[in-house]
Amino acid sequence: MTSRRGMALGVLALAAFGLGQAQAQTEAAGLAPYQMVRSLQLVQDRIAGGDHAALPMQKKLLEMVDARFRNAGNDEFEDRRNFQAMMIYAMSGGNPSTIADLLSRMEIDDADRAAGAGVLGYLTGNVAQARDAMAGIDPDRYAPELAAFLALVKGSVVAGEDATAGMAMLDEARLAAPGTLVEEAALRRTIALASGAGEAEKFMSASEQYARRFLRSPYASQFAESFVSGMITLDRGKLDLRRIEQTVDWMTREQAHTVYLRLARKAAIDGDAELLAFATRHSTGDEETAPEEVDPRTELYSSISSVTSDTVENVLSRLDGLDATQLSSRDRALLTAARTVAAEVVAPVKTDAAAPLWLEDYPTEETAAPNQPLDEADELVASTRSRLEAIDKMLEETKR
Repeated sequence: MTSRRGMALGVLALAAFGLGQAQAQTEAAGLAPYQMVRSLQLVQDRIAGGDHAALPMQKKLLEMVDARFRNAGNDEFEDRRNFQAMMIYAMSGGNPSTIADLLSRMEIDDADRAAGAGVLGYLTGNVAQARDAMAGIDPDRYAPELAAFLALVKGSVVAGEDATAGMAMLDEARLAAPGTLVEEAALRRTIALASGAGEAEKFMSASEQYARRFLRSPYASQFAESFVSGMITLDRGKLDLRRIEQTVDWMTREQAHTVYLRLARKAAIDGDAELLAFATRHSTGDEETAPEEVDPRTELYSSISSVTSDTVENVLSRLDGLDATQLSSRDRALLTAARTVAAEVVAPVKTDAAAPLWLEDYPTEETAAPNQPLDEADELVASTRSRLEAIDKMLEETKR
């Protein structure tokens, strides 16, 4: 006789390969809702581990679980495992209308109703409703697998008003469900919250944990976004470049290259020489990389920091040699600005023209007679000041 677990895995297999839709629905009808949700969690754990092929499987299972819940009788929720499964399904990408319908006809206590309202508010994007409903909810009151999801939701919605409290709740979520999508999501959200709150140690710790455990997740690109944004947002004095390097070392070569390039771009625009040198050194690759293989973005960003240096002629030559077609529209604008500034810096100073109007008060009675042209040193100071102002203005415009 087929066991319940075997039946659940059979439904999972059918869903995975898109075969036997009628048979899958028939077998699903014979499973309790909590058994269906266990299959869903199994798939989601595979996704957290980097099995991208499980994503369409998850979609199919969500549809099947939704159909099972919509057809569930009220008496089925006398089994508390089915109520808990409904809540987990809701927080796993469930259908809000199905959850709203079930909650409206369930006979549950006030705490469960508040938890349900909080989850429904979270699903529908009503953060205020979710936060108010979850305020008095203690996730530890529930079974561990449901507690983890509730802590994840509560931490996410309270973080808007109290980042520290939000991160503490997210810590509870990930500790209650190690190796799952709950932990993966909790770490990603912690990274974003920590950078916004200026907590560099929390930011680096969560980033290191994510890099070690979840870089194969289909959501890893969101981690990379938060990681780079955090390094840019946080006070540079609080960031340990060695720890950043150790975190990025867990990434694939392509992931690491992308992170270092984005960091180099921001450092170039902000004029952070140390961070720029660090990022461009790593984004260039190994010493055996041929010149033609060097990413033009790396060349652009490293050149920007030298645009007013003594080697500006060489910098201008490098900038002129870059192929703009290989750059994004934003980087093409940055290249244009850098070329313009470099060309202005190397342009000869005009010493035979009258002082510009904005400098007409620069000469004093002690330094020059009325209507007498500025001497060469004064003209050089004025020209340099003007060019630096132009640089600042152009680089500022590229940030928009």
